[in-house]
Amino acid sequence: MACSKLFSGYLPELIDEIIQYFRNDISTLHSCILVNRLWCRSAISLLWEDPFSLIHVQNFRFVEIYLRNLNEDDKAKLNEYGINNNLLLLSSTLFNYPSFIKRLNTHKVGHSIENWLSTLMDNNYDKRRKAAKLVYRLLFKMFIENEGSLYSFEVKMHTISDYKYFNDTMELTLQNPNFTCNIRNLIFYIFIMYGCRNLFPSTNILPFLKFLHSNCNSITSFYFGIFKFEAGNFSSIGNCLSQMIITQQNLKKISFECNDFFYNSFSLLKNSNISNTLKIITFYSIDFNIIISNFKEIFNQFNVLESIHIIYCKSLNSQFVQQMVSVIIPFKLKTLIISEILQVESLQLLLQRFGNDLENFGFNSCDYDFSNKELIQNNINLTLSLIENIKQNLNYLSIEIDFFVHSLNYNTICSIVLQNLGQILPSKLEFLRLGLKIGQNDLKIFLENSKNTFINRLFIRNMYYDINEDILSCIKEFIMKKKRVKYLAIYNIYQDLIDLKGEVNEFKLYDIIIQRYEDFFIQTYDIVNSYL
Repeated sequence: MACSKLFSGYLPELIDEIIQYFRNDISTLHSCILVNRLWCRSAISLLWEDPFSLIHVQNFRFVEIYLRNLNEDDKAKLNEYGINNNLLLLSSTLFNYPSFIKRLNTHKVGHSIENWLSTLMDNNYDKRRKAAKLVYRLLFKMFIENEGSLYSFEVKMHTISDYKYFNDTMELTLQNPNFTCNIRNLIFYIFIMYGCRNLFPSTNILPFLKFLHSNCNSITSFYFGIFKFEAGNFSSIGNCLSQMIITQQNLKKISFECNDFFYNSFSLLKNSNISNTLKIITFYSIDFNIIISNFKEIFNQFNVLESIHIIYCKSLNSQFVQQMVSVIIPFKLKTLIISEILQVESLQLLLQRFGNDLENFGFNSCDYDFSNKELIQNNINLTLSLIENIKQNLNYLSIEIDFFVHSLNYNTICSIVLQNLGQILPSKLEFLRLGLKIGQNDLKIFLENSKNTFINRLFIRNMYYDINEDILSCIKEFIMKKKRVKYLAIYNIYQDLIDLKGEVNEFKLYDIIIQRYEDFFIQTYDIVNSYL
């Protein structure tokens, strides 16, 4: 097929297909720019789809490059704030960069502008804030006037500035439906901090949501969460977001987080059009007591569901498990991730119900009764047996035993787990977290037994650090030199490995990236997204 296209004159199309594989490889995309004009055009369009989210950005000069496309009147407005510095003198650029925009995160846009301005202006807060507001508006205006069309729109409000930026630019969006009518991925996250409640009457949030409700009915991925610290009536926002579910014709993924209106939102799934389209559902920081009464009824309507992700949720008790296993399965579940602690028996019930079709399974360490030594070995054996039985499906595993809760038999528990876990792991794990007391001898046994397992992301927390236990030397011998992980994080009572620059550089020589242990929560969320 490729040869047929090549000889039929489809070389540009083939180049585009090839370069799409490098979408997330920024350094390779930069190299593609240097090949020829055709490669350059394809790579540039990817690099400028969403420059605000590029992790490697340090100086935020892409904002400056955007602003070179402004007309003279708009440049004069910036000049009033002292933004000249010969930065915007060039009247043209090689490409129409604003037209490439495909993904926008409103919070990251504001953050990028503020960082860029911090290198140009003095510390006059009021002046810089007004300049940032102007630049934010000019960028949105530029995207719209250059016929940008968003594929992904993330409306995230974390700070008071986020609300003000949003309010000042949304009328442009409301007046130009072509900018957002092709959205496939919509994320709407409101963090209502103290002092933000009074901003709502003066914002365009509700008109914007009603606008999306009327103009966007082809969303495939929809995430919304409302997290608030102070009282107030925000039900109109929740209701409007919930109503958007009903109008979608091809919704494949839906995610709920920390939502006070979650019951109504979840209940609407009964009357929606998604029974034959929804493949992935994610619950993040949700109290399952809210929906347990109609959980089974709603899930019985999903015909093509493939993945259920339950991340940092509450009330995952026996009632929840019974509701799960009593679902009349019209779908074949391929991925089940539960980040909360469950009893071994509950996990076994879930696997008996869904295990035949699972391709990916992830769970946190189980909740045992560690009150006496007689139960320890039996409970640990049950868990290890469970891991061994499902290892062909296992992708995510977290084992953490709190020293302060189980201190009586803590050393025994940790030693048994480490000495027996290695030989039952699958050949590849996406993520493994160990939160235990980790002694050098036990760690050596674990690493030797798991020598045939590649772990993409390994996070280790030594819960009871002993300065005489040199676990880092074991990690270097069995992990670093063997290149058995891609990402590594190690934390003990006193220090995070990422703060040891010399060690970080040494691991880098073996193509191992050191990460901060606290990023575990971010990594968990990334793992969920990687299955989408």
